[in-house]
Amino acid sequence: MTRVDFHTNVGDALLYACRLARKAYQAGQPLVVLADPGRLRAFDERLWTFSPLDFLPHCMADSGLAARTPIVLATDLERAPHHQILLNLAPAVPAQFARFERLLEIVGTSDGELTAGRERYRFYRDRGYPLNNYKQGDQQGA
Repeated sequence: MTRVDFHTNVGDALLYACRLARKAYQAGQPLVVLADPGRLRAFDERLWTFSPLDFLPHCMADSGLAARTPIVLATDLERAPHHQILLNLAPAVPAQFARFERLLEIVGTSDGELTAGRERYRFYRDRGYPLNNYKQGDQQGA
């Protein structure tokens, strides 16, 4: 059963997502990042700029390199080549999240993000998924 980790009270979700991606990469765990096209473009840019000392190899799911790339950016999970960790940057529950060993959910501080995060939390909880909660304070380090 998929383990679901909620990271809540996150001030800058994309920066925090970059740090989670770096952590997964350094641990040798392939990662799929799910979001809408606009958010994926913004996340792609942040991966290039968030740390001057880190290079996180990544590509889009429709790339011929996706199967060999540790971080894959996707707008849907149909062509996701990895099934270890899914990082959801979308407001809804991913349709095929149960294919993954682990799901990371980031919940920001705005009213809309909190409402969507609570709905996703209830969805997973009501279906018996193991949930872990990591509430962030002033420090945004992952």
